[in-house]
Order: sequence, then C-alpha cells, then structure tokens
Amino acid sequence: MEIERKYLVSGIPDNIDSYPCRFIEQGYLNTAPVVRVRRDNDNYYLTYKGDGMMAREEYNLPLNKEAYEHLIKKADGNIITKKRYEIPDGNGYTIELDIFEGLFAGTILAEVEFPTIEAANSYTAPSWFIDDVTNDPAYHNSNMSRKVF
Repeated sequence: MEIERKYLVSGIPDNIDSYPCRFIEQGYLNTAPVVRVRRDNDNYYLTYKGDGMMAREEYNLPLNKEAYEHLIKKADGNIITKKRYEIPDGNGYTIELDIFEGLFAGTILAEVEFPTIEAANSYTAPSWFIDDVTNDPAYHNSNMSRKVF
C-alpha cells in the first residue's frame, strides 16, 4: 500500500545540493490501471498501481536494464524525467522533492509517504508547501504522461 500526499512548493531550498538526489525516468504502458516502467538511477522497475488518490495498492517488480529499455519504447504519451531530492522534514518523514525536466521543466512537487492514512491526514506540512494537490489528478504522473502539448 502506498499512502502519500503531494504538494506544490514555494521554491527550492537554498541548500538543495546537500541532499541525496536520484535521477528518475518513467513511462506509462497503461494509465487505468497504472502500469509504469521506471529507471531510478541504475535501478529499473515495472510498477502496478491500483485506483486511489492518497492511498492505493502498489507493486514494484525489478527489471534489468535491457528489459527497461525495451519497455520504455512501448510507453504511451510523454516520458517523464525528474530529479528527486530526499529531504528530512524534521518530524520523521522524508520529503521527496521532484524537480521535473524536459516537457515538464518548471514543475516542482513535494511528496511525503506515510505508514497509515491517519498519519497522512494528521500531517502538518512545512511552511514552504503552498498547496496540497494530493487529490488533483492533474498532478499524478500517469495523467501528466497523457498531457498534450
């Protein structure tokens, strides 16, 4: 089960380069249900996600590089690329700050994952989080992959 909230942010922290960073590239083979292939630095996955906005089933299966490269060519729509910074929030959670590149350059989203729905609902976001977009389908990567430019 994946339980996460998403936020728009007021900006990028000044010390962003001091946090761990991963390069992510992903494409969607299907969006209902979500079937995604992802490169996360040098790791590769096939992911299935069930229905839902804040909480939904998620299963990750490892792929090798060759399988990923074969499947990413079959993705529908936009390939999404982003840098993901891992920032401690000071309350035991990790903020995953996604700075999008390519077609979505300029988009910055923060995600925070939780162990329970209750923890997600009681979370107090940092002051630099300006809008909770958890329930806005426009900010789900699977929907961004279908956006027409």
